[in-house]
Amino acid sequence: MIDGMRAFLRFILLVVVVAAVFSGIAWFWAGRGAGPTIDIRQPGQFVGHASTLEMAVDAPGGKFSRVDVVVEQNGKTFQVFALDEGSLVSPGGNGVVAQENADRLYVMRPVGKRSIPELQAGPARIVARASRPVLYGLRQLESTATRDVQVRLEPPRVAVLSTFHFINHGGSEFVVYRATPEDAQSGVRVGDKEYPGFPAAAAGIRGDPALRVAFFALLYDQPLNTKIEVFARDPAGNQALAPLDYRVFQKPYRKSRIDIDDRFLQRVVPAIASNVPEEQIPTDDVLAGFLKINGDLRRKNNQYLRDLAKKTMPEMLFMDAFQQLGNSQVEAGFADSRTYVHNGKDVDQQVHLGFDLAVTARSPIAAAQRGVVLHAGDLGIYGNCVVIDHGLGVQSLYGHLTTIDVKAGDTVEKGRQIGRSGMTGLAGGDHLHFTMLVGGEQVTPVDWWSAQWLQDRVLRKIMAAGGAGP
Repeated sequence: MIDGMRAFLRFILLVVVVAAVFSGIAWFWAGRGAGPTIDIRQPGQFVGHASTLEMAVDAPGGKFSRVDVVVEQNGKTFQVFALDEGSLVSPGGNGVVAQENADRLYVMRPVGKRSIPELQAGPARIVARASRPVLYGLRQLESTATRDVQVRLEPPRVAVLSTFHFINHGGSEFVVYRATPEDAQSGVRVGDKEYPGFPAAAAGIRGDPALRVAFFALLYDQPLNTKIEVFARDPAGNQALAPLDYRVFQKPYRKSRIDIDDRFLQRVVPAIASNVPEEQIPTDDVLAGFLKINGDLRRKNNQYLRDLAKKTMPEMLFMDAFQQLGNSQVEAGFADSRTYVHNGKDVDQQVHLGFDLAVTARSPIAAAQRGVVLHAGDLGIYGNCVVIDHGLGVQSLYGHLTTIDVKAGDTVEKGRQIGRSGMTGLAGGDHLHFTMLVGGEQVTPVDWWSAQWLQDRVLRKIMAAGGAGP
């Protein structure tokens, strides 16, 4: 009886020892795991009045014991965000907390002086901590991420120097202004569109490194009373605005009805679809294919043109008017509103953002101005297309070409042949589709063809600011 009891006690002891060993091993290996991954996306180097914290925290299954963020400065700690066992504390105002995916928590919170009034100009540190449970919650794995920042509270300064800004609706203008500090991003804001400024030396104005120049536009579909102002924004997000004295001239735009028959659709739809197979444009139903091309593909092509503006040269490559296609007949004007009719039924409506110019079939097409070729190839609705950059966000487009005689990267002089007219893309007949772009937005070419406009709107301001041209 006693021996049996001893054997049983030894067994119980062995079980306890084994359990303790395995528990120790489990505790040890659980502690070797990684804590949550913390990615502080914003702010970068600077914090200003209205800066924002953007952070992503990853853990398996999105399980967190705690996530918190503080700002440390001059021995003080300011809490920005805290998530503790599902209880959310979010001092500092509005923000976003969302589950980006099964593992990731996204946090956005204000982190500037507006939300933390005690912040002072100078160095500070953002500290983010997160922990996740392991071993059935018996142990926590922790991570910490920090970012050293400079709190920058003095706003930039900006002032307009040029005068007499007259803007044709759908057209372009030019401004000379002064912006400091040197690292401030600046330009012109027209409604919700921003046009970047460039160092004035790019337009031949030298001597004051704070001087900037910018081309901007009032688009055909923006109201005549759209607010136009010059802005400067520093890396901390602090912003200054300067009013712009300007006057807008209304321009009438035509409306037209265009009949499209099956013969036209059979010619253009399969050809365009073959050049953009990724768009999956239907060719068995050519009307459906046309509508997809005229809508979806048109929008994508125009977004591509906006993106090309980012590749502009920081140098003004022209000092005279742009050259119009000689002896050409205008078949369609800028911002004409077109209603497309098929078998007597209205099927679509789009706005034509350029001039259709015709001479004879396969007419030589010359570069309207000196510049650098950014695009030379197919571009959807524009067919064979060339886009030339003339610097400071100004570009010209030549569409529906039958042949192209230049390649991307070529520098071309005004008057050089770049191809021949044709009827590629959505062209109903042989012609050149020509338009101008400012900051990637299509504007009327009429301004740019006028030597008087260039003198009054651009060159006069450059000379008044002490420049003599590039």
